[in-house]
Amino acid sequence: MPVVDVPVSGGTSKAHYLVTGSGPGLVLVHGTGATGEGNWGPLIKALGDRYTIVAPDLPGSGGTRDPGGPFTLHDLVAHVVAAARDAGLDRFHVVGHSLGAVVATATAALHPDLVNSLTAHAGWVRSDPQMVFQFELWQHLARTDPAAMARMMLLTAMGKETLRAWDRTTFEQVAAAVTELLDGARDGLARQSAANAGVDLTGLLPHVTAPTLVISSADDRIVPPHHQHELVDRIPHARLLRVPGGHGLPAENPELLLTKVAEHLERLDPSRSCA
Repeated sequence: MPVVDVPVSGGTSKAHYLVTGSGPGLVLVHGTGATGEGNWGPLIKALGDRYTIVAPDLPGSGGTRDPGGPFTLHDLVAHVVAAARDAGLDRFHVVGHSLGAVVATATAALHPDLVNSLTAHAGWVRSDPQMVFQFELWQHLARTDPAAMARMMLLTAMGKETLRAWDRTTFEQVAAAVTELLDGARDGLARQSAANAGVDLTGLLPHVTAPTLVISSADDRIVPPHHQHELVDRIPHARLLRVPGGHGLPAENPELLLTKVAEHLERLDPSRSCA
């Protein structure tokens, strides 16, 4: 997969990204502790025949190698823009989940000339004291106890109906798989959690000009729905869509998220419809 050099705080990042498909550009930005391909696999598979899809790994994730230490929101945006340009995209739609929603929103605000549309799931404007407390706990557990981190994330990221449907064996199997994933990405997860704690998009949101869909999961306990309501209030002409499920919708119900993203894109360009 391609790698592009990105100037960031402290030096140069070797940004790894996936590129596949054909058609208008569609950039997918992953959430905390994930990767581009891992977060967006079903969507990449479903939309690759209609869009040129670029999915970068943010600093601390996947194949990207950065200088280490803290990074800024501008550093994360730089990864998105560099991957898109290196893949040959002049303009693109951008979709983000959680931290990726924050980065996607900042990209739309800082580079309105590049962004055709914005879709943000589980995003937020500014980290309040409860979220800062949560993300500081994530930093600690990521570095000291990935198994506990995995269990906590399962209990808070999944929606109520999903958790009710699982038996003990399912909980243990999923927790083991998540623990293995997190154990190999302790430092990156901790640094991305630190970035989460410092989020403040307040001054950027009035500059978002692209058609915007904000998707809010009803059972989101990591970034509760009132945060998405605030995003819609602050982004000009943004539209709010409420869906069932939890914060981990890309894993919990990828078909639902895919459908809503595709519908938003098709509203803007009916020629991209799969019908």
